[in-house]
Amino acid sequence: MEFEHLPHSAPVPGETRQQALLDPGFGKLFTDHMVVIDYDADMGGWHKATLGPRQPISLDPAAAVLHYAQEIFEGMKAYKLEDGSLALFRPEQNARRFNDSARRMAMPELPEEMFLESIRQLVAKDRDWVPGDPDGSLYLRPFMFASEAFLGVRPARQYKYVLIASPVGPYFKGGAKPVKIWVSRNYTRAAPGGTGAAKTGGNYAASLVPQAEGIENGCDQVVFLDAVEKKWVEELGGMNLFFVFEDGSVVTPPLTGTILPGITRDSLIQLLREEGLQVREEPYSIDQWRADAVQGRLLETMACGTAAVVTPVGTVLGPDGEFTIGSGGTGQMTHKIREKLVGIQKGTIADTRGWTMTLD
Repeated sequence: MEFEHLPHSAPVPGETRQQALLDPGFGKLFTDHMVVIDYDADMGGWHKATLGPRQPISLDPAAAVLHYAQEIFEGMKAYKLEDGSLALFRPEQNARRFNDSARRMAMPELPEEMFLESIRQLVAKDRDWVPGDPDGSLYLRPFMFASEAFLGVRPARQYKYVLIASPVGPYFKGGAKPVKIWVSRNYTRAAPGGTGAAKTGGNYAASLVPQAEGIENGCDQVVFLDAVEKKWVEELGGMNLFFVFEDGSVVTPPLTGTILPGITRDSLIQLLREEGLQVREEPYSIDQWRADAVQGRLLETMACGTAAVVTPVGTVLGPDGEFTIGSGGTGQMTHKIREKLVGIQKGTIADTRGWTMTLD
């Protein structure tokens, strides 16, 4: 499909852009352009792809997304390499997960090549927005929503795929310092048979009240337990977890349909195994987590995701009390694996796995 390029009458002046990039924060600054692709089941599917000015989206008050929440999204980054070229990290995995989410939400799949081409087009157009700072990147947010105007519980027949971009710095203020997390006992993120494995907005909306509860208790993030027994650790509000033990083994909760299959998670499993560690995907209870930490068997806990990359968990707090992981600081393996992953993403460490896609 050919992308129609629409003119931008008032892009941000270069000097203003450069000043903003000195401290972009996370998710508050946006580039000049956006991609939009329309879908209509009665017109043969996907059509009318445009790359144009970033602007508000016009919606009918009866648009299905506003009433029945058919919406999915992805999160990925473009990185500036030492030679000035740009690269993506495993973007084909984002394309596949986007379609996995679409199927679960009864939405049309977007051809993978169309997804990837939309990324190439926007990054090429807004390449001057990619921060040059080592901790900076261009965060890409592809999303799709039901745009058909109707009231009735059925899958919509019209959708919009949209791609926007945001220059970002570190997700957590102060960079990759140990975080304190709150154990949610009253709320769960997802249940078996639900939408936990889909990257859909409702999952994140469900995390906001417990996240606020955690913040009220001085924590940075919330960790959810399973919805059935309320004892098995699942994931944070937006990150997967890994537990590193003194015997050289690592445990991460298994993908049973209630946990988002993180691309960073999959990458860490491979990198940790290359370090000689035995990685097991198996259930891990909150009680065992506490016992292993207190008795010294557990050396490190790390959280991972596209936004925060790899972040050490220092302290765990909940209604049942508080415990510390190791010394409460950044463990050796957490630091090593973060540096290795970031090095691959930034091109300072050779990519022998074909994970990076260079754009120019």
